[in-house]
Amino acid sequence: MLRCASASAARRAAADSLRARPLAAPQRRGLHAAAAVATRKPLFDKILIANRGEIACRVMRTAKRLGVKTVAVYSEADRDSMHVQMADEAYLIGPAASAESYLKMEKIINVAKASGAQAIHPGYGFLSENASFAEAVTDSGIEFIGPPVKAIIDMGSKSASKYIMEAANVPVVPGYHGADQSIELLKSEAGKMGYPVLIKAIKGGGGKGMRIVEKAEDFELMLESAKREAMKSFSDDKVLVEKYIVRPRHVEVQVFADKAGNAVYLFERDCSVQRRHQKILEEAPAPGLSPALRKNLGEKAVAAAKAVNYVGAGTVEFIFDTDTDKFYFMEMNTRLQVEHPVTEMVTNTDLVEWQLEVAAGNPLPQFQDALRLDGHAFEARIYAENPAQ
Repeated sequence: MLRCASASAARRAAADSLRARPLAAPQRRGLHAAAAVATRKPLFDKILIANRGEIACRVMRTAKRLGVKTVAVYSEADRDSMHVQMADEAYLIGPAASAESYLKMEKIINVAKASGAQAIHPGYGFLSENASFAEAVTDSGIEFIGPPVKAIIDMGSKSASKYIMEAANVPVVPGYHGADQSIELLKSEAGKMGYPVLIKAIKGGGGKGMRIVEKAEDFELMLESAKREAMKSFSDDKVLVEKYIVRPRHVEVQVFADKAGNAVYLFERDCSVQRRHQKILEEAPAPGLSPALRKNLGEKAVAAAKAVNYVGAGTVEFIFDTDTDKFYFMEMNTRLQVEHPVTEMVTNTDLVEWQLEVAAGNPLPQFQDALRLDGHAFEARIYAENPAQ
């Protein structure tokens, strides 16, 4: 995936203008505000960014503004990359292949220890949603700038997360998420909910291991195809079966929680314009939502976060049925999203700064009654494809 340089530069300039001032202490009233200022903990002196490219540079810009030193890691192919030049320190961790560099947990943690970094920011992609990495970082005495390990595990399985959401009264798409993976049972469950249905790999993402089944006679063929792709992509061929929403919108809610159990929603993004299950346009706020529906959507997203004792930045994804105006939980991404800047633009926030504050043990910089929508923002992704394929 390539990004349009001019659009990215314009976005950064607009975001920087919004971030020109340092964040105030948490917006509370009266004695609460004084207490928050008195007990505020200092930010980290130095953090390591376990990533490269745009997200590494994005984190470094905020860190630099806050006076936090940064440590970069890089592969041999990225020796001259911008994130290496921007960092206060940079360390080579391996050859070009990601499996030998950016995915090497032990190397990254060793660099953090050697450099004196107090925390690791995983960015997005690579190890950002890897529970084993988060656990290893924490066990080494370094702060993981992200959610608790259990929250990553709970939300990492599409089937397990559905049960958790049901218990938290967050609506889920009607479907079967059970352990019995026999063809007969899966097909029977599909018949009960009525065609069309959607077969999804429980550890899926990016449309992999996903098949739409229009009629019963196609079910077994599509199931076999989904399982084969799931095993190849995720080393796990277990699937769930859900009712397929014919006219859907993809609406996701940005949530944020601190270590004291406070959680807020920073409104939503519409990511319905997609190609091959990959987002192309991201828009904030989502158009056409009534204030009541927007509030309900946000509150359910916060309920989802609280159900797994979430901490930090997360995105709760919903599928919205345009025929009924009902929405259903799909999954939760336990990291900062690629498209987070559109949320920053319409809420006048810096989510990386929020991440650093919360990871340091401070309360949320703003609470729900202080958050407001201001304007409209879009982000576009440019994909390079082989037209012959």
